[in-house]
Amino acid sequence: MTKTNAMRLLEKAKIDFEIFTYEYDENDLSGLHAAEYLKIKPCEFFKTLVLKGAKNGVFVCCIPVDNELDLKKAASVFKDKSCDMIHLKDLLGIAGYMRGACTPVGMKKLFPVFFDESINNLEYVYMSAGARGLALKIKPHDMISYVKGTITSLTK
Repeated sequence: MTKTNAMRLLEKAKIDFEIFTYEYDENDLSGLHAAEYLKIKPCEFFKTLVLKGAKNGVFVCCIPVDNELDLKKAASVFKDKSCDMIHLKDLLGIAGYMRGACTPVGMKKLFPVFFDESINNLEYVYMSAGARGLALKIKPHDMISYVKGTITSLTK
């Protein structure tokens, strides 16, 4: 298995994590298939969404794969009047990751990162490891601390 940038950065920071592989499903954008494949609850696998505020620029939201992002809440926590998802064609250029591989670790820039408050209920969180079909398992505090994230309410 090839190491991703996210894996190298976490190792360099001496943060404990485990890597798991799963079959990436191009037709399931929700990420539910990854949780099912890994035999974990969907609330334990967080997807990374990259957004752009109307005036404040790019930011990142991480939410459970079985939830839907509330754009009004997201804009509010970013202190913006509105926000939208980054267009798919722009994702790689902005974040450095393609759809299905996005993780808050090792993006091209240090964007503000917000985690849904449900992460507080988890001993471990699973997230993309920076490549399709690769997931990392990490303690929520370690992930949040590494990316200097904020915990807030983000879902509908």
